[in-house]
Order: sequence, then structure tokens, then C-alpha cells
Amino acid sequence: MTGPLEGMRVVEMVGIGPAPFCGMMLADLGADVIRVDRPTRGSSPVVPDDPRRDVMARNRVSLGLDLKQPNGLSTALSLIDRADALIEGFRPGAMERLGLGPDVCIGRNPKLVYGRMTGWGQYGPLAGSVGHDINYVAISGALHAVGKAGDKPTLPLNYVGDFAGGGMMLAVGILAAVLNARTSGKGQIIDAAMADGAALVSSMMYAFRSNGWWNNERGTNMLDGGAHFYDTYACADGKFIALGAIEPQFYAALRERCELTSREWDAQMDPSAWPVLKEKLTALFATRSRDAWCELLEGSDACVAPVLDWDEAPTHPHNVARGTFVEVDGVMQPAPAPRFSRTPLPTPRSAADSRISAADAVARWATDDARGAR
Repeated sequence: MTGPLEGMRVVEMVGIGPAPFCGMMLADLGADVIRVDRPTRGSSPVVPDDPRRDVMARNRVSLGLDLKQPNGLSTALSLIDRADALIEGFRPGAMERLGLGPDVCIGRNPKLVYGRMTGWGQYGPLAGSVGHDINYVAISGALHAVGKAGDKPTLPLNYVGDFAGGGMMLAVGILAAVLNARTSGKGQIIDAAMADGAALVSSMMYAFRSNGWWNNERGTNMLDGGAHFYDTYACADGKFIALGAIEPQFYAALRERCELTSREWDAQMDPSAWPVLKEKLTALFATRSRDAWCELLEGSDACVAPVLDWDEAPTHPHNVARGTFVEVDGVMQPAPAPRFSRTPLPTPRSAADSRISAADAVARWATDDARGAR
């Protein structure tokens, strides 16, 4: 495996959602990640039975261990002893009950970065409670802001809590702590809570709110669909375009190409004018197909893009040119990101045939010479 994290060793305790996403990101970037899995693959409503289709399990090997048995626990500890970082996404106290808590692991490996991924965090009134992305995003304030005016909050899939505020935040924390450990010689615990992360990715909205630029009425603000120049519009064929002409020069380009010449369009930043102007844009965009509008507007300063579905996105010329999607073992999936000039990232390997034995796992990290070996 190549990539900027080549040589970094990570033990990932298998879970669902944000922790595997963190493991995938680190592995995509070149880290050698060993997943400590259950002895037999269990069924789950969110984990595909076919490992080729388990995209978030790509680029690493899997080791089945019964951590409640002495041999399984001993093998896990021997890997943790040689690791730079550990990822776990269980409820607070679960790893301690297994004998794999941070006191034990960092006590054995002082430079270990111990990454903990939970919804509510390791402490606080809700720390011991169960929940899912929707709950963590709700408590952060982010969920309240998403949706149409006068309607209930709309779920932004599980992007904000699980992935942006969870797995990605944990990955950043682990990388920061590993860098620190390499100079200080000391590891530490990363307490990554999805509720905290969802709040953090809302930083700009809280800044807008403090300046009086954002109100609590969803669907009436500049970036939540309230503005006529920042929204999606249905086209004549039932497909949609996304319009984001915020800056004056981009708004001017939209007006020029769409021949919006009357003075009423001058009131770009007047919220009282937005509803009427939105109605007019709605009627205008309904007169042509999505492709026709893209032919006129896409790639221009008007800031317009087609709203593509899951099947269309991999075929868009820009995505094709950048290799944004790749097909691995017959499964279309997003390619690793971002791009690196000196340590380019290879095409991912699927999780098919990734299972290894305990002996092979220990031998893999047996000596410093083997660091980064795949």
C-alpha cells in the first residue's frame, strides 16, 4: 500500500457507521489497518453480507477474534502493543469490560493514540444513552436548520453526525495525536462525539446567527433554500438543477444568461423579495429540460450544476476526468480523497478475501522493518 500514511499502524475494532468510515479514510491514505472482527461474520441491516459490497471495509485486513477468550484477548493486545492508533466505536465502558480500556492499552504502549467514537461522548448526562445520527444532529442545532419553510426538519441523511461530525473528526484527531506522539513520545485518548462534531461543522451558521444574518425560521435564510439564488429547481423533464449564484458577479452572470433584465432582480439580498423572485425562477426553469439548462449554464459563472442521482454521478464528465468514482470488484464507489502529488493513492481493494489468521496478523507487525507492509 502506498500513500502519505504508509508506515502507520492502526487497530480498528469492528463496528458500524462512523468508526469504520474513519478506518477506511486512514487505510485509503496508506495506513496499515487491521480490523479486529467477530469470530464469525454476523448479520446487520447496515453491513452487506457480500464483503465486496461493504465499501467502508475496503483497503484493510480482518482478523476474527473472540475477545472474551484469553487467546483472543492476548492476540488483540499484541497488535495494540505495536500499533500507532486504535479505533473503537462502542458505548462508554465496553472496551474496559473487555480488558482493552485505554489504561490497559496505553499502559502497555505509551505512544498509543486511543480513538474513541461515540454519539454523546465519554462523559455528560447522555453519555450512557443510546442514539443515532438523527439524535446527535438534533442536539447540535444543525437538524433544526434543515428543511423547507413551514415544514418539519428534513434529515440530511447521516452525513452530518456519522460521517462529517463523527468519522472524519475522529480521523483528524487521530492524525493530530499521532503527530504529537512522534515528537513527545506520549499517546493520548481521543474523545470524538458525533454531537460535538455536528456542532463544530455548524460553526459558520453560529457565526451568521451572532451577526444577525441567520434566523430560527428554517427555509428563510440565504443558504437553507430561502434565497431564490441558492436553491434547487425542477426542470421540464422532472429533473433538477442546483443554483448557487451568491456573489454579485455570479448573480449578474445568471441574470445575463437567463435574460433577467427587469429591475426587480436588482433586489438580490432583500429577503422580502425572495419569495416572488423564487416563484419566477421556478416558472422559468420549468420551461426547459435539465440538460438544456446545463447546456446554457453549467460551467459558467452562474454557478449551476445538475442534481445527479446515484447512477448518474459516476458518469458525469467532470467526475470521470478526476476519477471521483471507481469500480472495484464490480461495485461502483467513491474513490479515495483528496489527491496527493507525491504519494498518489492507489485504487482501493475490496474487503473480499481480507480475512487473515491470528498468526499472520501478529507476524505482519512483528518487526519495525515490516511497518507499512501490505
